[in-house]
Amino acid sequence: MSRLLSELGINPQIQQALNELKITEATDIQEQVIPIILNQNEDIVALAKTGTGKTAAFGLPLLQMVDTENDSIQTLILSPTRELSQQIYTNLVDYAKHSPEVSITLLSGGAPIKTQVEELKSPTHIVVATPGRFLDLLEKNALDIKSLKNLVLDEADEMFQALKDDLMPILKALPKKRRTLLFSATMPGDLKDIVHNYMSKSAVSVNSDMATIGHEGIDHQYLVVEPIEKLDVLLHFLSTQEGGRGIIFCKTKAAVNKLAKNLAIRKISSGALHGSLSQGIRDRIMDQFREGHIDILVATDLVARGIDVKELAYIVNYHLPDTHEAYVHRSGRTGRAGAKGLSMTIIQKEEVEEIAGFEKELGIHFKPVEKANADDIEENNTLVWAKKVFKTKPNRQMPEELKTQVKTIFHHLTKEELIEKVLANYWRENN
Repeated sequence: MSRLLSELGINPQIQQALNELKITEATDIQEQVIPIILNQNEDIVALAKTGTGKTAAFGLPLLQMVDTENDSIQTLILSPTRELSQQIYTNLVDYAKHSPEVSITLLSGGAPIKTQVEELKSPTHIVVATPGRFLDLLEKNALDIKSLKNLVLDEADEMFQALKDDLMPILKALPKKRRTLLFSATMPGDLKDIVHNYMSKSAVSVNSDMATIGHEGIDHQYLVVEPIEKLDVLLHFLSTQEGGRGIIFCKTKAAVNKLAKNLAIRKISSGALHGSLSQGIRDRIMDQFREGHIDILVATDLVARGIDVKELAYIVNYHLPDTHEAYVHRSGRTGRAGAKGLSMTIIQKEEVEEIAGFEKELGIHFKPVEKANADDIEENNTLVWAKKVFKTKPNRQMPEELKTQVKTIFHHLTKEELIEKVLANYWRENN
């Protein structure tokens, strides 16, 4: 049974903010990590997947430990994407609502660097940053890191995989007498080397009981398709998930754009998310998704890392990820905080043998699922077409005389007769 956060040593100001946010019970990772950060001095290596409450696990105690008499940067939190950095920053600001003397600054791309240089001239206790922007500011001598006491590496496996060139100079520049708190869903070889070279040999290892992707909340399935039928099978799957929201993962930006266009043509509520989009567009799409205005995100791996939406019913691997770690992070978007979730992978025949490798490495079981048959796909395509027609806006540019002539042709038909004829025409054209 989870302990209350109030029992872990959190101060009254932060506890008041948590109560207002209706956050009372500690998750497993919070229960393990918070007392260590507050009461010990060792580095921490924590394995925990996304959705287990990691931000509060390191954020709450580090907020509490800020020395408000010292105006210098005391804690640096690095994360791989703008979206995740924004999410962490927002959470910390919420937790510090009743601690106005604590200053938190967000440093990421998408905002003018000159503005951030000016911000850093004011007292700053905690910095949340992406490695690229932090390194830019470091090279401009805009950061005073001499008093840095704590470094947090969040989603560390993703950072070392995608952003190693930015991260290594930062690690070398930071004060050696610091505490490092590393949070990761997986521990690939490169990351083990960093732990060995840049962290204390007495680092405390923490492994959350929700860290493994194979927990009972996620149902892992796959289905095998021919390349030509992949989109139709996906559309049929999406029709079975109507009412639920999800993310479809593609391997490349081009694939994201192509699939998102295909969904848009069919009037399916979706948005595309990848690194080549401006920050303003990415923020707008994310806001639409979080607020429920769109039901599906089509995304690449990296930009999807900052998506923190608890009600995701499913994720789809439209392309099998290149690494086991990527599968962990993709699947971790659903089944969050103990909820049920579905991870569906659509593959071709030659990829089936790769499934065994994912099962062995991650300790999970994939259930093979029969793809929809031709009749089911055709029926679904008809429904997709009907919804597309329903959502089509009237053409105001069409001449009224032409509209009148068309209405005259259909004048004697009942609604049911018109639907029958339109359906028959659709089937003749598409079969």
